[in-house]
Amino acid sequence: MRIVFTERAKRDWENLEESVQRKLRRKLDFYLNSGEILKFAERLKDYSLGEYRLRIGDYRLIFDFHKDAIVILRVGHRKNIYR
Repeated sequence: MRIVFTERAKRDWENLEESVQRKLRRKLDFYLNSGEILKFAERLKDYSLGEYRLRIGDYRLIFDFHKDAIVILRVGHRKNIYR
């Protein structure tokens, strides 16, 4: 399974502290290695941001799921991500 970041998600990721990036990466790898990432994801009610979200501590990864890739649309703190 591939992970693809949109340009917006890349900017979001680069604005995070390195320690937060490492934490998110470790947890994302764990979810991917489980083989069932959708088991850990929650489907969003409003698809304007994306279809799913992963909760990792106080951070959220908004993504769409395709059969061969996970497309990360947004990355951010829970207080800012849904605005």
